[in-house]
Amino acid sequence: MTNLPEDRTGEEIRDAIKIDGEAVRGHLDELVRSTVEETLNQMLDAEADQICKAKRYERSPDRVDSRAGSYSRKLQTKAGEVSLKVPRLRSLPLETQIIERYKRREASVEEALVEMYLAGVSVRRVEDITEALWGTRVSSSTVSELNQKIYERIDVWRNRPLEGEHPYVMLDGIWLKRSWGGEVKNIAVLVAVGVRSDGHREILSVAEGTKEDSESWRTFLRHLKERGLQGVRLITSDKCLGLVEAFGEFFPEAAWQRCIVHFYRNVLKDVPRSKSRDVAAMLKAVHAQEDRTAATEKAEQVAEKLAALRLGNAAKCFRAGVQETLAYMNFPREHWTRLRSNNMLERIMKEIRRRTRVVGAFPDGQSALMLVAARLRHIAGTHWGTRRYLDMDRLHEPEEREDHGA
Repeated sequence: MTNLPEDRTGEEIRDAIKIDGEAVRGHLDELVRSTVEETLNQMLDAEADQICKAKRYERSPDRVDSRAGSYSRKLQTKAGEVSLKVPRLRSLPLETQIIERYKRREASVEEALVEMYLAGVSVRRVEDITEALWGTRVSSSTVSELNQKIYERIDVWRNRPLEGEHPYVMLDGIWLKRSWGGEVKNIAVLVAVGVRSDGHREILSVAEGTKEDSESWRTFLRHLKERGLQGVRLITSDKCLGLVEAFGEFFPEAAWQRCIVHFYRNVLKDVPRSKSRDVAAMLKAVHAQEDRTAATEKAEQVAEKLAALRLGNAAKCFRAGVQETLAYMNFPREHWTRLRSNNMLERIMKEIRRRTRVVGAFPDGQSALMLVAARLRHIAGTHWGTRRYLDMDRLHEPEEREDHGA
């Protein structure tokens, strides 16, 4: 028997261990992947059974639907790509939580990739993060391609047709910074949110505006109109002159509600700090009245009191704008608190500011728009867009409402 040198034998043993280790690791990975795939498909079957109120082929008096085959769908998990067989039902929709969670996770990953790219995160770090998020490592050569695909997908979402009617629309803009020729300049991103006739909220559009002027708003509103926005009965916004001038051109039958929060701020700018609390209470009293007639009478009293307190500029500002803040009183009382201000959209804008602050100055307007749109798309896919916001039956009831000086 020939003896091998000791060092040669050690190398062969180490090579054998390495090969066996890779084989075992691959086998375990496949075992985990197949187990995840099997479990997810079992969950899909269980969801279908629950909706049908009976198992497949089961005879049951409680059955409300039956199977109509299935379709295949790929899903990326941390264990790798799995193949799902999603059941089809003959009459009822199968809104599986598995797919819905995947959609929300996908939107979050897209947003994270855009944000990382725009924030200047290194390619190696992007690879590490994508592996943690997706379970799949994205190579450096595909990072730019992936971001381009994300941009294209976001653009499709931004330009989708708007279906049905949107009686209530809220409009606002946000200022962001971009680097241009070594200088930092401001750009405006315009956002529209609507409440559909079924009472659910929807992100209608987001677009870049040169600034919040008449032409930018006109282009934005034309874009909404061309995509199918209709049935608008009330538009709520701040008193941006460009917007007020433009919306009547495209939605002439809609009333305009000036946001009361912005209106209060405008009046209080001319009030000393020592009197601001009392004046704020006076302003709120106007919008606490039971109808528009009573609110108008209260407004006259407040204007006289402001003048008596020698707050001439505040009184002038109040008189000039108070009637613009009372349009919401011509709509169902149950909707008043959510129509008279832009608070719903303001909360979204606050979240956008928080997410864009980490970027600082954007390289261009398109980059800023994409990050804002990515965040809005993510918000739309959460409970924000799936939970009923208003009971719109009140709006459609054939009841007579008094026209209080409209």
